[in-house]
Amino acid sequence: MKSSRRLWQWLGVVFLLSFAALGWIGREIYLAAPPVPERVVSEDGQEVFGPGMVMDGQVAWMSAGGQQLGSVWGHGSYLAPDWSADWLHREALGLRDAIAQSLQGKPFDALDADGQAVVSARVKAEMRRNTYDPASGAIILSKERTGVVRTLAAYYSGLFGNEPALDGLREQYAMVRHTLKDPAELQALPAFFFWTAWSAAADRPGQENISYTSNWPHEPLVGNAPTTGNGIWSMVSIVLLIAGIAVMVLVHAAQPEDGEAKVPESDPLFSLKPTPSMRATAKYFYIVIALLLLQIGMGVVTAHYAVEGQTFFGLPLAELLPYVSSRTIHTQLGVLWIATAWLATGLYISPALAGQEPRFQRLGVNVLFYALVLIVVGSLICGWVGTQQRLGSSFAFWLGNQGLEYTSMGRIWQYGLFAGLLIWLGLMARALWPALKRPSESRGLIAMVFLSAACIGAFYASSLMWGQRSHYSMIEYWRWWLVHLWVEGFFEVFATAVIALIFARLGLIRTATANAAIVMETIVFLFGGILGTLHHLYFTGTPTSVIAIGAVFSALEVVPLALVGFEGWRTYRRTRAAPWVQHYRWIILCFVAVGFWNTVGAGLLGFAINPPISLYYVQGLNTTPAHGHAALFGVYGMLGIGLLLFCLRGLMPREHWQDKWLRIMFWALNVGLAMMVFMSLLPAGIYQAWASVSEGLWYARSVEVVQSEVMRALVWLRVPGDVVFGLGALALAWFALRLLKPSK
Repeated sequence: MKSSRRLWQWLGVVFLLSFAALGWIGREIYLAAPPVPERVVSEDGQEVFGPGMVMDGQVAWMSAGGQQLGSVWGHGSYLAPDWSADWLHREALGLRDAIAQSLQGKPFDALDADGQAVVSARVKAEMRRNTYDPASGAIILSKERTGVVRTLAAYYSGLFGNEPALDGLREQYAMVRHTLKDPAELQALPAFFFWTAWSAAADRPGQENISYTSNWPHEPLVGNAPTTGNGIWSMVSIVLLIAGIAVMVLVHAAQPEDGEAKVPESDPLFSLKPTPSMRATAKYFYIVIALLLLQIGMGVVTAHYAVEGQTFFGLPLAELLPYVSSRTIHTQLGVLWIATAWLATGLYISPALAGQEPRFQRLGVNVLFYALVLIVVGSLICGWVGTQQRLGSSFAFWLGNQGLEYTSMGRIWQYGLFAGLLIWLGLMARALWPALKRPSESRGLIAMVFLSAACIGAFYASSLMWGQRSHYSMIEYWRWWLVHLWVEGFFEVFATAVIALIFARLGLIRTATANAAIVMETIVFLFGGILGTLHHLYFTGTPTSVIAIGAVFSALEVVPLALVGFEGWRTYRRTRAAPWVQHYRWIILCFVAVGFWNTVGAGLLGFAINPPISLYYVQGLNTTPAHGHAALFGVYGMLGIGLLLFCLRGLMPREHWQDKWLRIMFWALNVGLAMMVFMSLLPAGIYQAWASVSEGLWYARSVEVVQSEVMRALVWLRVPGDVVFGLGALALAWFALRLLKPSK
């Protein structure tokens, strides 16, 4: 008990200090973020972009789909360009020709080597010169640069508008005509793109050759190359990773063997009778499967737009469901169905752990279910309406599509989801309270389930921390609180604690051992995971200290994953502990798959892109979705399916349970995911990475690369994996439907 208490104290210290540091860094980001100019003017005082147009352009881009339509500073989708890198390269080329004409009266390509060297030096010096005037709030441009910026503004307004000459390019970018319909928004949009590119090239005040984005993206024309700190902290992170794994292995080897738990002769949960509220959770799991199938369908459509930008096998689908809408639904559902599976699991196990059910618990479970259905359906429909640009940017922010990856639903729906999570937390608390008060060997595990549930409910508030006109750097800061900490952090702690409770109740592990292990694992995970959030923010207008802290802690975040494979093997061995355990075979194997994909998807593929020097070149390329698919579905998705099956095992007639469909489901999902990642996404990412290192990020995201024969072939190579994966999901759905047939 004394040792366990000490572990809880250490957990509290790590939690408080890590969040204090993360909050302090947020303050530093706010202070050091690139200034948003009130106006952009030429040297002779002519107005290029008027008052407030940069922020108006940001609002316009977000309402048009934002991160679902290309990316800014590397965060977003991968078919259209990264607009920051695209503008930066086009502006540098245009300025090069303008200066060449001004100096020698001929285009850059017509100059000799000496002339080109002089012009290139002028371009670099002008692009890196920080001409922001704090007194007037204006960025001042030279005469030559003013002309180039105005030309580019017309190009981007035409691209997002209805310029017929750009129809072919729009199709390759999977865009539609009139992406923005409001003329004022079309005029303001280029101001935002200009500012993101200006921030990527202009030196920070008092620092030479370090831009606001730490010289991201790679662009030789303006002298953007990795900073010294980028390289140094990358080496430090690799050393820390190796040292951390060595220490973890030594500690693991030094732990005394507690001996295997004495497995009961029969299933301890066989006689468990579901309470009314437990039975009410069954419909949650069928909604989970429906959302999974819908997500897969939207993923197929989204992937196909990479080869047919506005049609689906010749059908003009983009007129009804454009790329922005299909990708928004696909990414949003990836979070929603997994979260729903975990929420329902919490509602299912709480009365079982307490041994009794509070009054009106079933009513609360039913009310929460219909509230969540309303939020999911309402946010998807309104999100689709928002991206059609029929009701304006205010509708898009409040009810439609905020344009942010994984958290795109309108603010009203976010308020509703936050309220729903608080209701869920209340239902969990009132059901678990008797078990928390009662002294027992498993009280530590139950406390961890409750505390992680409290964090899930409270930390969703981070999605409410930005406004429609917040600085883009701060939007990204708070967005990653939600995506990294809420989804990858507290949900994982919650699910790990639930799995430990399940195994303890089945008698497959010692409860005392599980109590200490779950607290220790949480300490190790949160120690690296909380500050490891910063590896998403290296190049989003943040100070250089973010690279140092993010590199160190994101490396430590990977350390515990090195031993997950061992835990997976131990989990697999438990399937042979007793004959009755075979009834849980495919449930346990789902947890084994979680261990595998944690090591491969989150560990290997994650660390391949996490060091600053790596992410500098591959941020915004297909290496990220390779990691994302393997980690999000492989870890959290398989975890959600395993928990879903465990709950259905106790809710549905056992004579309807057919392992043959689960066998197909398990192998098809995992083999299909591996085919998708390693036959298509990862090779595409490596191909783009080569282009990014050799030429620059603009080139890796250009039509020449993204629409090349190699990339198109790699997109088509997704088909075999997608088909196998889809068959696995259909097998799961068929298995679940067969559980509903009347009992004989």
